[in-house]
Amino acid sequence: MNRLRRVLLLFPLLLVMVGIAVPASAAPYDGYNYSWWGEPDPAPVPYLPVKQVVGDQLSSGAFNSPEDIFITSDKEIYVVDTGNSRIVRLDENANVTQIISTFTNSGKEDKFAAPQGIYVHTNGHLFVADTGNKRVVELTKEGDLVRVIGAPESDVLGSGFVYEPIKLVGDSAGRLYVVGKGVFNGIMQFDSGGKFTGFMGVNKVRYNAVEVFWKKFSTDEQRSKMMLFIPVEFNNVDIDSEGFIYATTREAFSDAPVKRLNPSGDDVLKRTGYHPPKGDVRFRIGGLRPGTSAIASVAIDRNGIYSILDTTRGRIFTYDREGKLMYIYGLLGEQVGTFKTPNDIDMLGDKMVVLDKGLNQLVFFEPTRYGSAVRDAVILNDTGQEEKSVEKWHEALSLNNNLELAYLGIGKAELRQGNNYEAMQNFELGMHREYYSRAFERYRKEFMWEHFGKIMVGVIAVAAMLFLARVFIKRKETEPGVVGIAWYTIFHPFNGFWELKFEKKGRVWFALLLLLVLSLLYLLKRQYTGFIFNPAINDPDSVNMIDEIKFIVLPFFMYCIANWSLTTLMDGEGKFKEIVIATAYALIPLILMQIPLILLSNIITIQEGSFYQLLESIGFLWFFGLLLVGMLTVHQYSVSKTIVTMILTIIVIGIMIFLGLLFFSLVQQMLSFGTTVYKEAIFRIGEG
Repeated sequence: MNRLRRVLLLFPLLLVMVGIAVPASAAPYDGYNYSWWGEPDPAPVPYLPVKQVVGDQLSSGAFNSPEDIFITSDKEIYVVDTGNSRIVRLDENANVTQIISTFTNSGKEDKFAAPQGIYVHTNGHLFVADTGNKRVVELTKEGDLVRVIGAPESDVLGSGFVYEPIKLVGDSAGRLYVVGKGVFNGIMQFDSGGKFTGFMGVNKVRYNAVEVFWKKFSTDEQRSKMMLFIPVEFNNVDIDSEGFIYATTREAFSDAPVKRLNPSGDDVLKRTGYHPPKGDVRFRIGGLRPGTSAIASVAIDRNGIYSILDTTRGRIFTYDREGKLMYIYGLLGEQVGTFKTPNDIDMLGDKMVVLDKGLNQLVFFEPTRYGSAVRDAVILNDTGQEEKSVEKWHEALSLNNNLELAYLGIGKAELRQGNNYEAMQNFELGMHREYYSRAFERYRKEFMWEHFGKIMVGVIAVAAMLFLARVFIKRKETEPGVVGIAWYTIFHPFNGFWELKFEKKGRVWFALLLLLVLSLLYLLKRQYTGFIFNPAINDPDSVNMIDEIKFIVLPFFMYCIANWSLTTLMDGEGKFKEIVIATAYALIPLILMQIPLILLSNIITIQEGSFYQLLESIGFLWFFGLLLVGMLTVHQYSVSKTIVTMILTIIVIGIMIFLGLLFFSLVQQMLSFGTTVYKEAIFRIGEG
């Protein structure tokens, strides 16, 4: 029985070793995608492993640390078998059709030395990065030598420059673009004659102000031990049908680990998705497979679609030409269909082929129904076939209701067909403010033409009501009440705050009421501000009444306490009660601006957003001006001393927050220690 179990357990492995298709009924990993908020949402698996090919059962023999693959438009697969210093060509069914390990050079037999890269031109010529021999070798498809391109010669290269080509691509004009090991100046460019013409696409140096400061004041010995400010080197390249170079780096915490370089070397990659194309948005700092995604390769698909390979977790991330994430698949592991050390990827039609250096194998992936629906929808949408793309998007949504990209695609189709309101709904579900604004602008124009008369009647009615209300209040009020003095204060701050302090017209209960009203209005603002200016309105977990209140009430009282504590030591005449009243009355402009801001946010577009920002800025500037006059009057300071006091108050608030966090941290550690002691005591008593 034990022997039978072992045979059954080894059966899938035997299938893999001979390159037979592996049943893909269950994925060896969970699917997910990232939402607009950066949260990983469950999603169907877009690609499944269907076949793994190792060299042991091929006529070529076992692979040894293969470094690169290249798949031609004729679906021929070239594998750079680095450890065996050879090139192995396979057909689309993974059958060996050619092995190139030697070639004739000047009448003598020549060999590769640990090659690491290959590019196959449309004319069939092979360009091999012969890393160990420090050269690029051009061969015919049959393996005959065409030429050898040696180390570049130029005055821009330093005396210690070492030429070790590792990856390369070429364009239709015969130019070569070579990535060199340890080359930080960018991608080396050679003309059709093999002459070095310079570098392109150099990465910018990343450093911070602290490093610059310390380096400036350090000694020569200290500087020599510091990290040098040098650009990050590229590690892989690919080229699309338009001649743009896709280059990758492994730079940590970078928003541009993949670039699309034009002939001038400028990065023109579009990054209009929710998150830049860089792999995982969320990741662990510690534990298993921590850290950011390390991008090792890029594969070009159709119509601007491209995929990048993350070696940190063995994930493949696919993006459309706009930089929007389509789907994610793959994983490091020991199951069939997972990787050990994936280091290169390329497309075989709609299939993905992954080169796993660690297991010396090729892994073939095929799209699932979900993956095909998303991929086809993106291609159809990009080629102008909106109706067909909508069908595919709906198919994808039937499998994954969280796919925000699908709503965006449907919205684009609705917008092109003139269905502006339906487009707005889909763009809101797809969390895309720019397209929503376009659809809203058109819909607003239609709405205004259809309801212009009703709108004008409503505006006149509201204006008349406000005018009558003002006349009625003037007749009834002989002396300003609590509301009247507050209104008077915001327009006549010096007189108003004087009356609040010295004539005792301010009321604490009204000050607290103002604080409560502001908190409630901010809560309403979070819920009812237009989608263009508040996309988080679609997040059910983003609005919390307690959070909204505490983020206004706590800073308010912290300011009052800090200001009172400070001014008591600086001969300030203000009492704590007077500080609370003056600060609360200064908040009135912020209260008055909230309702207009909410209304305005629902009737303007992104292009008109400057009006929204202007109104909001007026409210805050008005508030700060009133607060300055209020503190000046309450404490009877000069203007300069009042400003200094307010700045010091902010510093004191920072100290209070630091001490508070320190206190809670100590309390938490004491509780943890007490819990540990208690558990240990209970354990000892139980043993006794």
